[in-house]
Amino acid sequence: MPAIALGARPAMAEAAAAIPTTGVVPAALAGFDTAMKTYIAERDISCAQLAVAKNGKILLARGYGSYLKGSTSTLVQPTSLLRIASLSKSLTAAALARLAQDGKVSLGTKVSSLLGLSTTADPRLANVTLWRLLQHTGGWDRDAAYDPLWYDQTISTSLGVPLPIDHADIMKYVTARKLDFAPGAKYVYSNYGYMLAGRVIEKLSGMSYESYVRQKLLAPVGITRPRLGRSLRAQAFATEAPYESQYTRKSVVDDTGAVVPYPYGGFNMPNQDANGGWVASAVDLVKWGFVFDAPGAVLNQTSISRVFAKPETGVNSGGSWYGLGWHVRNNNVGTLNTWHNGSMPGTFSFLARVQNGVSYCAIFNRREEAGTPDFDAIDPILGKAIGTVKTWPTTDLTSRYF
Repeated sequence: MPAIALGARPAMAEAAAAIPTTGVVPAALAGFDTAMKTYIAERDISCAQLAVAKNGKILLARGYGSYLKGSTSTLVQPTSLLRIASLSKSLTAAALARLAQDGKVSLGTKVSSLLGLSTTADPRLANVTLWRLLQHTGGWDRDAAYDPLWYDQTISTSLGVPLPIDHADIMKYVTARKLDFAPGAKYVYSNYGYMLAGRVIEKLSGMSYESYVRQKLLAPVGITRPRLGRSLRAQAFATEAPYESQYTRKSVVDDTGAVVPYPYGGFNMPNQDANGGWVASAVDLVKWGFVFDAPGAVLNQTSISRVFAKPETGVNSGGSWYGLGWHVRNNNVGTLNTWHNGSMPGTFSFLARVQNGVSYCAIFNRREEAGTPDFDAIDPILGKAIGTVKTWPTTDLTSRYF
């Protein structure tokens, strides 16, 4: 989709109508498609995806926009790959739930003992269990201090090691410092906690984090496309869309001091693996959500219950809680709504499983930046689109995309 110059846009309806599309939208679900096109036009998004499902059937699969691949204009497909950022956390948490299911570990096990982390700098580190790691109650507060997954230059300088730093460097730097609060005392979102979870998965399984997730979680349900992303555009996968940001940063993938587009070397994708490093498509993610609808080849009922269990801190003031890789809330039909978003420079994603078996995922190749409307608005926008459906279609598109 050609960029629409800010301040010189055509009427929004005209801009939305001009967005090139691929995939299938049943007439009954046209409200979803219209909402997405308007959202995309308002935010000048060049590449996006949407998938909608109900009761284990994929009903809508759509790619929006286009991009240049070499000198060729390429349409975004429903199966194109995009970075999904923190939607990766549901994969990581499910991996540990599966390891517990297989008797490899208890979720009450101390992380410091599993990974051999010193508790000298702060003895409270010994109280961080896998439960606390995955429910974001481990004791790290990125607002009070920093997010070490985005602190590459400082860690490099502090440890006297060259860029790029790796997981071991990040762990060494953080473990030498005090926690920000007592483990279990409160919920504070922590990318670092999920990075540690990835290292636990590798230690317990004897496999790389990526291999374990792909072989034990995704392959059993026929999902083959997702994989860990790479930092540079030259390293992108063949069907991966490009990422956009108005910002630049000094490269963290080498010591040249070069200024690079923020999504391409302004942060280190391999280090983000377990907390935000996957690339996937929207259809992959709604199918992944089916794993939590009933016991099956990946998780049994005990594991699914653990994933959505309330943490020791209980329900927050908004009536929801953070389970294992999902936000969770009771809904008005006696089941659970579960959801998560993902955000990093060049990426915004949202996945939800709501009442009556409906689920949806949207992914975009940019996120909210100065001068753009709120990207979190996608949640109520897609939720409202459910109300436009008079009769849900029954044709299942799953076989077309898997």
